[in-house]
Amino acid sequence: MDRQLINRILEGDRDSFKKLYQVYADGALRTAIGITGNRELARDAVQETFIRIYRNLDSYNTEKPFKPWFYRILANECNRLMRKEPKLISLTKVFREQGYEIADKQKEDYSDLYLAIQSLKDIYRIPVVLKYLQGFTEKEVAEILELNQNTVKSRLFKAREMLRKKLESAERRVGFGH
Repeated sequence: MDRQLINRILEGDRDSFKKLYQVYADGALRTAIGITGNRELARDAVQETFIRIYRNLDSYNTEKPFKPWFYRILANECNRLMRKEPKLISLTKVFREQGYEIADKQKEDYSDLYLAIQSLKDIYRIPVVLKYLQGFTEKEVAEILELNQNTVKSRLFKAREMLRKKLESAERRVGFGH
């Protein structure tokens, strides 16, 4: 489907670009929120990503999958905007903004996890968001971030270890009896 849409866009069909936007916008926004931790910054990143896609679509190699190319541009745009305006927000705010209702115990657990993810350095946080929140394979994450696949595997391993330690530490602060 992506190739057909892209070919129609390259032929000047604006409705096909709207369709591409509809297909990718929600997932892009969720990913950008996960990367930036900020809904407004994420919206800006998604908007800039689609502008860049539209302007540079002729440089896209239609022999390769579109999705990793798209998310590489999105990740780069998120990083660019975060360098200009670094911010972090709490998970409960993200959940509220996205309309999720979560039980108090779940909210505590997710909040700890989200805060732990947000506390990771970019080199660990971004692969975690792409792999576990967006469901990309390690190979796709490597393509998106323009890294060696073994580098991605190593960063994911280290990130999981850091998250485990942070969550165990948070659990000890709350108490043992759940």
